[in-house]
Amino acid sequence: MVVHPLYTDIPKPERFTYPFNYEPHPLCQLAAKEVQQEIARINPQEGKMFGVLVVSLPPSPSDGRGDLGFLAAYSGLLEGRNDWEYFVPPIYDAQQPDGYFKQQEQIISLTSHLSPLTSKQMSQQLQEWLFHQYIIRNARGQEKDLVEIWQDYYDRPKLRTKYPLPPGGTGDCCAPKLLQYAFLHGLKPVCMAEFWWGPSTKTEVRQHLNYYPACRGKCKPILTWMLQGLDVDPDPEQLSYEQMEIPVVYEDEWLLVVDKPSGLLSVPGRFATYSVETVMQQRYPDSKIVHRLDMGTSGLLIVAKTMEVYKLLQEQFVKHQVKKKYVAQLEASPNPSEGGEITARKALLPFGEVGRGSISLPLRPDPMNRPRQVVDMEHGKRAVTEYEYLNNNMVALWPQTGRTHQLRIHCAHPDGLGRPIVGDELYGFGKANSQQPQAKSRLMLHAAEIWFRHPVTGETMHLTSPIPF
Repeated sequence: MVVHPLYTDIPKPERFTYPFNYEPHPLCQLAAKEVQQEIARINPQEGKMFGVLVVSLPPSPSDGRGDLGFLAAYSGLLEGRNDWEYFVPPIYDAQQPDGYFKQQEQIISLTSHLSPLTSKQMSQQLQEWLFHQYIIRNARGQEKDLVEIWQDYYDRPKLRTKYPLPPGGTGDCCAPKLLQYAFLHGLKPVCMAEFWWGPSTKTEVRQHLNYYPACRGKCKPILTWMLQGLDVDPDPEQLSYEQMEIPVVYEDEWLLVVDKPSGLLSVPGRFATYSVETVMQQRYPDSKIVHRLDMGTSGLLIVAKTMEVYKLLQEQFVKHQVKKKYVAQLEASPNPSEGGEITARKALLPFGEVGRGSISLPLRPDPMNRPRQVVDMEHGKRAVTEYEYLNNNMVALWPQTGRTHQLRIHCAHPDGLGRPIVGDELYGFGKANSQQPQAKSRLMLHAAEIWFRHPVTGETMHLTSPIPF
């Protein structure tokens, strides 16, 4: 059975889930717990993304009352199969041994050694043929194949050239599979959520049982099409941000050092203009932020009042002459949802004692799921962090390089500290699974100290900010 009943008095949400930034609705959490029992029975050996879609069932002929049910899905294949009875089927089944796709794959494999160039062209043609087989429906009942959806989404000539066809595996993620089944069977979507089961991969940091948004690279074009006709929650990133006080720690005629609060952008984003930089430019029109902190990170930021001072300070960052100390509160366990014990790095002393060391894990962006970063030993850029435990759950961090999300990944990755920062939605447990109540309020990462040379006077500057947690 693919449609599973959901017995509960929990009220339905007013609108459907915005799939790229959400908190899992209690109905989805209830459905996910039932799905997790089935996953445990299967006992997959690799980490995998799973999804649930709560739906309104058609009214019963006896009482005319519609009830709730849910659908479950997994991304790609599960233990090499795509035909598990508990889960919705794929949008298109390319795994049939006697099907056209598998037969052509075999021909390409047998002839690849004879003509590698011809084999590559055949593979590209077969992949494009496969995308045309994905006939995808939206909430209005309209249908397009995957190539049409992709090219309509990237309709500008420059983007069309950059993204001519979808990447491999597009259409096989949880969210499209769930919505496709619902639309084809007259089920009205109520809310949706996706969670990770199992260990992280070597490159991508994922936490067991943590909820994650749909991937943007593969799923954004498809879901933009599929959700047409549904009343969907607004994108939180397009909502206005709270106006916050920005304390000034130091100021002279050339520069300021401010204490950025958690929840405030350093510079304007894609949609929101309110940021530290825009506030400072209202006071000093020529001012510019010299470096950045993640929106959730609090602490010290240098602001140059002129472009000349900005360039001089930037030069110090490029030459690694600026030193920064961060303080982070870590999760008490690498997997609070399972109550796992601490598995410390070899560089650490036994847990409970003070330990220090260095982490070197090269990083690069994940083009299919921005803004996430991944560890890539071959193609990643050098990223080094020095650390020292202050107590069991607090750690001081000195980044030797300035990669995006460096401290967050170096804390969370199994080859780093193996303990995510409390409140980290991307690489940790977020709000749903953290054992720390503070996770509901903010990311527990603070830029506490900074050292640099004054660009005009040459004075050595050392500024501090009290830890707010």
